[in-house]
Amino acid sequence: MRIKRHRAALGFLAAGMLLLSACGTDKNIPKGWEMNPELKSLQVECGTEPVVAEGSSAQKNAMDIFARAYGIKCEGQKLTYTASGSGKGVAAFTAGHVDFAGSDEPLNKEAGEVAAAAKRCDGNPAWNIPMVFGPLAITYNVPGVDDLVLSPEVIAKIYQGEITRWNDPAIRKLNPDAQLPAIDVVPFYRSDESGTSANFQKYLATATEGLWTGEGKTFRPGAGVGQGRSGSDQVTASVKQSEGGITYASWAYPKNAGLDIARIDSGNGPVALTGEAVSKAIDSAKISGQGHDLRLNLRSIYGNDKPGVYPLVLATYEIVCSKGYSPETAQGVKAALKVAANVNPETLEQAGFVALPPKFKREVLDAISAIQP
Repeated sequence: MRIKRHRAALGFLAAGMLLLSACGTDKNIPKGWEMNPELKSLQVECGTEPVVAEGSSAQKNAMDIFARAYGIKCEGQKLTYTASGSGKGVAAFTAGHVDFAGSDEPLNKEAGEVAAAAKRCDGNPAWNIPMVFGPLAITYNVPGVDDLVLSPEVIAKIYQGEITRWNDPAIRKLNPDAQLPAIDVVPFYRSDESGTSANFQKYLATATEGLWTGEGKTFRPGAGVGQGRSGSDQVTASVKQSEGGITYASWAYPKNAGLDIARIDSGNGPVALTGEAVSKAIDSAKISGQGHDLRLNLRSIYGNDKPGVYPLVLATYEIVCSKGYSPETAQGVKAALKVAANVNPETLEQAGFVALPPKFKREVLDAISAIQP
């Protein structure tokens, strides 16, 4: 029997769900995607039913853009996305309440998610398709310094409490021409469970070759180090209000707040956070999954120290059935994701995301095309 969404559950979800469509709010959606030649010329077999998804809040602004594009490219069709968090999104997907899940991490076999997803997909495997890449920025507020360079080791030592002043010799070595003030470093971190924290800690552990030992969605700095805040908006606001402040956050937050963003030196020169530098990191990514299951080997991204590469990137997935949807649902999921993969790169960058580079995009589109009823 082909999987169909539970209509009663959908009715419940619709009551509290943020509706993202051509007729929805455009307040936070950058303009300009309509001029994108790739999207204009895209041949897509539009769905006949609404596409419903749920999960990662890190994807929310990208999903706003995808939903608007889908609603206009496929006139009258809608993509709705509830930004409830990765765990709830995966649970809704495996229960058959939504068509796909957005997640900051691929399905976890040990936690039973792989088996539960296969059951939901009529006995077929679910695929993890990485489609939304949001670089993480190290943002700071240091008077007189607007071009700061940091290394992974220095960042780790700040959060371990080993570097406490902005004129520390380790920071001066990376910034020989900067007038670093003799003021305290004031680190802020996410106090809530966060995929951003999980990926930031994976990056630090990989890039420092084990100097950083923390892991998971709960960030644990050194004893007595820093101040916790809930949400990327709050850590960013705290840095803006605090002389000497520093934090990690999705790119859009410091951009919108007008804060400076550090360049990262992984050993082969400082690299600024730009779309091009992040694209190089994505293109270097190795796939650890099989076939069209595109789960990433994050070490291949976070450990990339080549010149011109910005490796601190949060990769988020769309979790889909490889097979087992109803024909109408499969058509809609494929159409919505194909549109998403072809939105204007400039529009995504304005919102703090990076478009799929060409080589990687081909792999993603091959996986989307392979989805079957």
